[in-house]
Amino acid sequence: MDSEAENPLSEGEEQEDSAGALESSLRDAYEAGYREGYFEGGEGIVTRLLPPNMIMPGVTVEGLIASGIRQLSTEAMIPLLPPSEVARALREAMDNRLHLSVIRLGDGELLTLAHDTILPVEEVRKRGPFLPYSGVELPAHSIREALADALRKADIIGVPQSRHPSFQGLLLPVFRHYGLDPASLRLTSSTVNYALEEEGLLLPLLQGRKVLIVGNRAEGLAQALQPHDIEISGLVTPVRGVYDTESVVRAASGYAFDIALVAAGIAAVLICTEIASLLGKPAFDFGHLANKLESGA
Repeated sequence: MDSEAENPLSEGEEQEDSAGALESSLRDAYEAGYREGYFEGGEGIVTRLLPPNMIMPGVTVEGLIASGIRQLSTEAMIPLLPPSEVARALREAMDNRLHLSVIRLGDGELLTLAHDTILPVEEVRKRGPFLPYSGVELPAHSIREALADALRKADIIGVPQSRHPSFQGLLLPVFRHYGLDPASLRLTSSTVNYALEEEGLLLPLLQGRKVLIVGNRAEGLAQALQPHDIEISGLVTPVRGVYDTESVVRAASGYAFDIALVAAGIAAVLICTEIASLLGKPAFDFGHLANKLESGA
């Protein structure tokens, strides 16, 4: 019997075995790299900071970090407005017919602000392949500067609590670049939209009010809110990205409303601050909470 008959693997089977071996090798390499990175970012730092000829058994990295945080003065930290305070600010603005813009910064906004200021545009393209779907084609220096102006005008800014490189790792350098002192700003969590709903603050805030809804999910969100004694005074839809800001605000000016809920991605930052500053009304960056309420999830 010849060798081919003894090992009758087809070409396709050989390719499958080769692909499987490559996948296994890549997985092993990834796991090894992950373990090494995890060590270097935690235990490795502790090892380098220990006094010579010392070990410290029984103490974890998490325990050391917790102990260190407890030793920090309160001046080293910046408090964020809790959801109840954001709700109170919005209610007072509606009651007194005052302007108030509540915007939120996520990775899309921060990457846009960071391109060609904090990071090269090529790096931002790698980190944010989703930006074109958000209506931002890089480089977009005019949009970047418009976002920076919006930060200066915003009354309350939602910021990420995650210290991930694409969140606080960009937020603080962006603030420094544009001369913004976090301690002087009214900050809340960037997920305050979800928190208002989860803590039962959202519907009471909107009940009995005239609400303008802005964004591509406007119709579905309106249908979700109307059964709760919330008057929908108008819909501004669609919003095709940041370059629609001027036309959206112009359309909003044609409605009588107490508050605008804006679910329009990166454009929401610009739209909210312009509605507040030009129309003198409260505007809230509603985000993907619109999708959640529309779906009934």
